[in-house]
Formats: sequence, structure tokens, C-alpha cells
Amino acid sequence: MSTTISSNRPGGGIKWRWPAVHPEGRKFLLIAAVVTLCFWLLGWEIAGWLMLGLTIWVGAFFRDPVRITPVGADLIVAPADGLVTQIAEVPPPPEIAGPDGLGDAPLLRVSIFMSVFDVHINRTPIAGTLRKLAYIPGKFLNADLDKASEDNERQHFVVERADGLRVGFTQIAGLVARRILPFVSMGTQLETGQRVGLIRFGSRVDVYLPAGTTPQVLLGQRTLAGETIVARIGENGALDGVGQ
Repeated sequence: MSTTISSNRPGGGIKWRWPAVHPEGRKFLLIAAVVTLCFWLLGWEIAGWLMLGLTIWVGAFFRDPVRITPVGADLIVAPADGLVTQIAEVPPPPEIAGPDGLGDAPLLRVSIFMSVFDVHINRTPIAGTLRKLAYIPGKFLNADLDKASEDNERQHFVVERADGLRVGFTQIAGLVARRILPFVSMGTQLETGQRVGLIRFGSRVDVYLPAGTTPQVLLGQRTLAGETIVARIGENGALDGVGQ
């Protein structure tokens, strides 16, 4: 369920709240909590403290915070929380290339690396119909490596707007990740920033920008899924930045 929020309401405000734990993570949280309790009951104090820390981390890993998605027909938002580690012009993956996908011409790819401390719920960068959903089993190399986009376990999405514009993005498993979970299926009508999947325990998401569009993020910048504007469709002005 989505809620429209206006920034122009006089005297408006919002309270901070604890993020919910996604249902997919609750079983892991329960297992960790039970093991922690058993250690304490057995008097294994050191192991109990270690498991308590692990239990807290499991809850944090599967957190599912509410995100406020900017509204605009020309906006492409980040599909993942994390660090922008690569911006490169590459051919689209063969699974989502061709006339019924992203075409065959090289596109700019923005890669977002998620550490084990980032939120791992992924969201769609644009609104539209899910035209392609392709899962490919593979290796579990470091997701930060360029060849991970070709060798690792991955899942491709292509979302098509009503005007025919398509944006593709790919979930890529990493060294620790061992399962990619989709929340949607082919033909699903998606809203910008809608939750579409989860990768367990550290990974990467690539987003392929339409031709003539340049990123509005910089290498080393951190993104928030469903909130950070990655690009504006048709915008071709490059950004400069400074680390400080």
C-alpha cells in the first residue's frame, strides 16, 4: 500500500519509527533468537552474547523501511541501497537484449553494491509492466567484480512504461548471498519504488539506463532504494563531484 505525502503542508511532520522485519526474514530471526535463548539457559554466557549480536544483525539485515519515492515521469530511482561502484557503457545482458528487451546497442550501466549492513529489499526504478523476468543460476564470485554480472547467480527484470520506454535491472548474488527471491511475476503492473525482490546476505544490483540518459549519481555515492534519483530520462548532462 502506498501513501501520497506532500512537502507543502504547513506544520506537517513525520515521526521516526523502527523499520519492520520483512516476512522472509522472520523465520531466520526466530531461529537465531531460540538458539540465543538456549545458550543463555545452558549458562554459555560468551556464546549467548555472540548469538545475541547475531540475532540483532539478522533483524537489521531483513529490515524493510518505508521509503518516500519522488514522483515524476522522467525519474529513474535507485533499485537498491548501497554504494555506486561502477558506471560503464556495456551491451545489455543477452537474456534481456534484443527487440523485445533493451535492444542490442550499448547502454550505461550503474552498479550498486550492497554490503551485509545495507537494506536488501530491491525496488523497481520506474513504473510500468514487468515484461521480462529471467533467473540464471551461476557462481558466487565477489559481487563487486565486473565479471560477476556475467558469471554469478542473477535475476534480470525489464519494466516497460505505457509509452514503450524500457528500463532493465539485474539482481546479482555475491560471495555470501545464496538465494535471490522475487516478489513479482511476469505481467505485473508496478509502481515506481515498489518492492520487487530480495537478495540474501550481500550482493549487487545493476540498472541499465535508456539511450541518451546519463546518471545523476556519482561513483562512491550512496543510494537508497526507491528514493535516490539515479537518472532523469533524456537528461544527458554529466555530473562532477568532490570527496570531502
